[in-house]
Amino acid sequence: MEKINIICIDDQQEVLDSVMRDLRALSPLIRLEEASGVEDCLSLMNQIDADGDFVGIVISDQVMPEANGTELLAKVAADRRFAKTRKVLLTGQATHADTINAINEGHIDNYVEKPWQPEKLLSIVKKLLTLYVLDMGLDHTEYMSVLDQQTLFSKLR
Repeated sequence: MEKINIICIDDQQEVLDSVMRDLRALSPLIRLEEASGVEDCLSLMNQIDADGDFVGIVISDQVMPEANGTELLAKVAADRRFAKTRKVLLTGQATHADTINAINEGHIDNYVEKPWQPEKLLSIVKKLLTLYVLDMGLDHTEYMSVLDQQTLFSKLR
């Protein structure tokens, strides 16, 4: 079975550790990956694709040294291999203009402000994961324990 990956990008290790901890309930079926910056993320995405696996969700910070989250998410959105990948901007430092650019250029699916509520982040990720599985035509029964049931059943009607 191909693996679905969720990649979290932040230049602060303590933030990555927190996101990983908050999403660990998904880890039996979903591979959680972390990247410290944009180039690290893009390299990881290329490797996942080369392995025949899926990048289901990219969760990115906005403010990073080499490039910002909006630029990363715009690159993800422009890459046809990841057309169905869901994108989340997780930040506490985005300006109003950054947020607009993230929507317009990065085609984000969700914006989460730092500090976040762990259960809210997990809920958002489960909904996006459900949409990804359905859009990709994957067998949702294999992932039932990590999908958002309400989203699943509303889409299957």
